[in-house]
Amino acid sequence: MARTHPSAPTLSPEGWDLSLEQVQVRQFSAYNHRLVMIDELLATPEFAISEAFLQDFAKISPQYPGVRAPLDPAVCGAWLARLSPLLDQWFGPYGRAWEMQAWYSIVTTPPADLEPIQRLPHVDGTDPAQVAMMLYLHRTGPHNPHGGTAFFRHRATGLEALTAADYPHYAASLQADVARTGLPPAAYTTDGAPHFERTHVVEGAFNQAVFYRGNILHSGVIDNAAPLSADPREGRLTINAFFRPVSA
Repeated sequence: MARTHPSAPTLSPEGWDLSLEQVQVRQFSAYNHRLVMIDELLATPEFAISEAFLQDFAKISPQYPGVRAPLDPAVCGAWLARLSPLLDQWFGPYGRAWEMQAWYSIVTTPPADLEPIQRLPHVDGTDPAQVAMMLYLHRTGPHNPHGGTAFFRHRATGLEALTAADYPHYAASLQADVARTGLPPAAYTTDGAPHFERTHVVEGAFNQAVFYRGNILHSGVIDNAAPLSADPREGRLTINAFFRPVSA
């Protein structure tokens, strides 16, 4: 896990330079969740895609419906040195160092093979201080119609983000939903029906990064009728990361 440090590098390894000029900060839903979007984040995105071919992808998480490979720690350290002040500005202020984990990720699980938990919106944890980043490296088109990220509200509770205090009530209510209507169909969630409603969608343009609190209910926008290739140039390739202020 990369951490900020006074002597952390400020220059990215060759090919991994960031461009932080096209930043948009937005709010969405009645809860005014913060969403930060950076267009054209990588100066040379094709380099990152070519590097993906050198990785050993594997299924490393039971929650993620695909394969992943860790991002080079040197890249994480350089990015963190650039992004930490901005993260503190956008989601803080916390006034302390940040840490980061990041992976290449490709969605590969066919809809019919999804576990029940993978058919629903999810959170990355219940800590509102944890910030998630999605960097979209797939070009959406006829051969790859998969999109970005959607955000949801749970209808029965009205919750859009989960804290440790909220989670027991949410889990019990969701179990009651499933007991009443049965398990969701074997498919990636689209509009969230019947138990969730979609509150916002990030389309996921090529080389666009989005940052949001990881405890907001969300899901990738996956076309259930389209193939899910493990080829980095043909599949839904992203770099996803989690940032967290270091514990005091």
